[in-house]
Amino acid sequence: MEKQNLLIVNPTGLHARPATQLVALSRKYQADITIECEGIKVNPKNIFSVLKGKMKQGKTISVDADGPDAQEAVSAICSFIHALEE
Repeated sequence: MEKQNLLIVNPTGLHARPATQLVALSRKYQADITIECEGIKVNPKNIFSVLKGKMKQGKTISVDADGPDAQEAVSAICSFIHALEE
């Protein structure tokens, strides 16, 4: 099990366009992945689930993964979210 916390710095948060990119990235991994934001757990492999998470600037999220490529998945997802600029 891999876990990492991350502060969302992108001024527009994780809205539709980056959420779609996050889903595409997450689907590359076999691991079961969960992102939690203020008690709301979402499946980053599902666009509706990601949008339900209301992940906005200034909020801290937790990215958890369990499976054969969990470490790689958590690292890639956190890097993607941290690098968002819009």
